[in-house]
Amino acid sequence: MADTMTAARGAADGRRRAQRRKRRLAVVFVLPALLLLGALVVYPVLFSVGRSLFDADGDRFVGAANYAAIVQDRATLKAIRNSALWVVVAPTLLTGLGLMLAVLTEKVRWATAFKLVLFLPMAVSFLAAGIIFRLAYDQDPARGVLNAAVVGVHDGFVDTAAYPTARAREGQGLAGGPGGPYSTEEAVRPGHSVGLGFIGVAPDAMPAGAKAAAPAASRPDGIGGVVYLDFAPGGAGTPGRIDPGENGLPGMTVEAVRDGRVAATAVTAEDGSFHFAGLDDAPYTVRLPAANFAAPYQGVNWLGPALVTPAIIGAYLWVWTGFAMVLIGAGLAAIPRDALEAARMDGASEGQIFRKITVPLLAPVLTVVFVTLVINVMKVFDLVYIIAPGPVQEEANVLATRMWLVSFGGGNDQGLGSALSVVLLLLVVPAMVFNIRRFRRSGA
Repeated sequence: MADTMTAARGAADGRRRAQRRKRRLAVVFVLPALLLLGALVVYPVLFSVGRSLFDADGDRFVGAANYAAIVQDRATLKAIRNSALWVVVAPTLLTGLGLMLAVLTEKVRWATAFKLVLFLPMAVSFLAAGIIFRLAYDQDPARGVLNAAVVGVHDGFVDTAAYPTARAREGQGLAGGPGGPYSTEEAVRPGHSVGLGFIGVAPDAMPAGAKAAAPAASRPDGIGGVVYLDFAPGGAGTPGRIDPGENGLPGMTVEAVRDGRVAATAVTAEDGSFHFAGLDDAPYTVRLPAANFAAPYQGVNWLGPALVTPAIIGAYLWVWTGFAMVLIGAGLAAIPRDALEAARMDGASEGQIFRKITVPLLAPVLTVVFVTLVINVMKVFDLVYIIAPGPVQEEANVLATRMWLVSFGGGNDQGLGSALSVVLLLLVVPAMVFNIRRFRRSGA
């Protein structure tokens, strides 16, 4: 009996020693990760919490004053508003786009290639993506591809002014400022003619069909005239007189105005000449409307104060749509096909199958994707900082960029910056906890 008890105690001691060895071995393997986690996560978090309770210099304890300053600072409140807009809009659009594309790619032949193309932006860094979209959103249509497309469509439906840079030669009988309209200083009666000289039109901006201007011919039945470029090659010639080498300005709209009303309208020919016929014997003012000199349409100011945040969200969608599509596509592939086929056999339409079977079965995956994106957009920094120009940076700021600007980007107030980082952490943690619990439930 004693031998049996001794053997049992020995076996129990052996098991305990084996368990202690396993625990020590586990600690050896886990310790480097714990040290790294402590150095890169735990310590910075604790330091930021402590630093947020001190002033900008870190010398004077101010308690919760930095947190009170967050809700009193106009720029910080704007960053909070923009962060809320990001959280509501970006994950919703991405989850919807990902679901739509995942369903559609199941029905195309080259689904793998299509998914690869959409996923490629994930391989591009946020820095590179920001530079790409900063150029794409450029206001100048010669550089910004989006405005080039917008201007091309606009000009296809609306005629643009031929002479946006033209201006009247001073002291030659035309009154008006840059951009028009221009009118003759003296009234003109039928049977007389006028010569209207302009400058400021570059040689490469002249219409291809422009011909040499000729002196205006008077006609007894109306008013004749010529609109011409009053600048000879080489700077020769006399202002106010048509000299050799000076071309007419074709396509100009010219009006004869009497008592404030337009009595007649004409368009200049290739040599710049025009003629008003059938006028009463009365004085008229010859006017060139401002539409002749309107600046060309420059497209949409994508990076202006009103559109800068939606424009940056658009760049974010370009980067992350492939991520959402691939994750939702993986969930879609796991849906039992029997349920879908049974619904089709019962006469359900594809829309009904999508709404009542596909989406409910994908709800766990859609939730995980949505919450993951919420966590990501709360921390977005690179795109906002790179794409938003300096003058509108404040209009585009989110909490992460505001935190950096307050701490290191000129604000030099690391107390307030630390408070912002703590607030950002508190906003992100609940979403992270929710996602971890969902993963555990799905694993179970």
